[in-house]
Amino acid sequence: MSIRGTASRHFHSMPMSISSSRIPTMATSDPSPLNAIKEQTSKIEALVDSLSEPIKPYLPAIGRFLIVATFIEDSLRIMSQWSDQVYYLSHYRRIPRFITVIFLFCNVFSMIVGSFLIVVRKYSVQAVGALLGVIVTQAIAYGLLFELNFFLRNLSVMGGLMMVLSDSFVRRRIAFAGLPSLDEKDKKMYFQLAGRILLIFLFLGFVFSGGWSIIRVIFSFIGFIACIMVVIGFKAKFSAMLLVVILSLFNVFINHYWTYSSSHPNRDFLKYEYFQTLSIVGGLLLVVNTGAGKISIDEKKKIY
Repeated sequence: MSIRGTASRHFHSMPMSISSSRIPTMATSDPSPLNAIKEQTSKIEALVDSLSEPIKPYLPAIGRFLIVATFIEDSLRIMSQWSDQVYYLSHYRRIPRFITVIFLFCNVFSMIVGSFLIVVRKYSVQAVGALLGVIVTQAIAYGLLFELNFFLRNLSVMGGLMMVLSDSFVRRRIAFAGLPSLDEKDKKMYFQLAGRILLIFLFLGFVFSGGWSIIRVIFSFIGFIACIMVVIGFKAKFSAMLLVVILSLFNVFINHYWTYSSSHPNRDFLKYEYFQTLSIVGGLLLVVNTGAGKISIDEKKKIY
């Protein structure tokens, strides 16, 4: 997800009696720290754009694949642990076995088909609806609806799905007799805003969970600022790229499930978190690719 002087205003408001030799200096030198930050982030954005130019055509596809990564992993995990899943839901959650089997089958089918459709950009609205249904029904069935960390992570995954919807809308109008035309650009604008807001909840979950250290405080502070910039759409590309880097490092150094044996109780939990984080990274990559959208400070600065 990504992030965009006052000098010209001062130039036009100067008295005409001021010597012209002083005007360039006063117009171009702005000691404001905010201006310096904006200048540096603009340079970084330009550098990232130039470096990512070869892969830019593939960025939407990469982002979409990463967004559905957690659903693909979850469907494979349910199939590989089918008897354990049925036993847990029927014995511990007290769901009748027949309903449990139907529930798991529908979940696996929805996740596989929905993920495939999102990757190939077909029937995106229906696919996103199916995956949103999986998130909600799993939270209810497994009794995790009010577990804070799980709740925040799933909000972020929903944000990634909102970005998929916004990415799927094309610039065309759909007209119905007797009704105002519906502009899909408007839909894209609102879904981009919803996606940006929801994507940052994963980071909030990271901030409020686990022990504290100097490194964690520094990463949390930088990430929190980047999250705010993504939400308001200020230097959104830069901020989203920064979050991609932070979350990728977090995934490698914290969610390293591959270092645990298959029998270790933490392996499945870390693997689940690893792929959920990948999904949020995918949503952020869509922000890096498309920008913040119409409802953002970046867009308003283009107009004014």
